[in-house]
Amino acid sequence: MKKLVNVVKDKKADFILLSGLFGLGVIFLFIFLVGKNTSSQSVVVQVDGEVVNSFSIEDNISYTIEGKQGSNELRIENKKVYLIHADCPDKLCVNTGKIQYVGQSIICLPNKVVIEIK
Repeated sequence: MKKLVNVVKDKKADFILLSGLFGLGVIFLFIFLVGKNTSSQSVVVQVDGEVVNSFSIEDNISYTIEGKQGSNELRIENKKVYLIHADCPDKLCVNTGKIQYVGQSIICLPNKVVIEIK
């Protein structure tokens, strides 16, 4: 009988632990989904550490950024942000692809351009 009582106590502890982890998961999921609210997201463009322009992620625009050694062509389309052209030699910023979530960024080191979703 003592073994059965210990098994029930262990199961109860497991249930409490799993319930707590599930609750934390729900809280993090809620925070993640609220963070994806695109209505308040902005695309901030910086050149050499200075903000030169800011756009809503809802906009569908093309914008030329004059960097330190050339230009970059920014496009915002369907709530995604990407560079379609850059004068830099390696084109890593263009090859970064499309970004769409808060905290993501595209960086062009030769032109000292940073594009970030905030």
